[in-house]
Amino acid sequence: MGAVLGENGPMSSFVQHFGYFALFLLAIAESALIPIPSEVTFGFAGALATTAVTGHAQFSIIGVIVVGVIGSLIGSVIAYEIGRTLGRTIVDRWGKWILLTHGDLDAAERWFKRYGAASVLIGRILPVVRTVISLPAGVAEMKRGPFAILTIIGSAIWITLLTTLGYAAGSNWTRVSHDFHLMQNPMIVIIVLALAWGFWHRVRAVRKYHAGQSTNRGRHAKQ
Repeated sequence: MGAVLGENGPMSSFVQHFGYFALFLLAIAESALIPIPSEVTFGFAGALATTAVTGHAQFSIIGVIVVGVIGSLIGSVIAYEIGRTLGRTIVDRWGKWILLTHGDLDAAERWFKRYGAASVLIGRILPVVRTVISLPAGVAEMKRGPFAILTIIGSAIWITLLTTLGYAAGSNWTRVSHDFHLMQNPMIVIIVLALAWGFWHRVRAVRKYHAGQSTNRGRHAKQ
């Protein structure tokens, strides 16, 4: 099962050793602007709810979903309150280190203004977007009650999907393992190249943005 869900990886080992506590912390972090792949966390937890991985069920599906939703809510509230109290100060101070620009916040705020509260619900079930959607909701000062309710609903949908898919993969481990080993190396190469390209593209975009900002400030200073 390790080949499919990264059983030997640091995050998966963390989940195996610390159980629900690990799931809780990872859910908080992933919803509080830290790009941790919930696909791996809860997919692996779903597989550990079967007896196919370790010979016994380490989790229950309901337990994984409940802990994941609570952790996601706490992390989302943290990101929301950061956005509500600090707003763009985060980007001003640490944007170049966390690869965020004011342009990113502008795009997120346009999305939020266009789709309103629904953007929180939809954003919670979209990879990547789910990690940052709480920040513009806080900047826009969305009411806390509706924000919490929509976050819970969206997180429950996403975590339930991942957990049940992981459970299905664990239950059919023999077939999944065989198929995966046939294409494991090409998949690893493709994933690594895709991540490297995405990171490089992101770094270039951030540098270009800051260079443009510096140029504009220089022009204004001359005037």
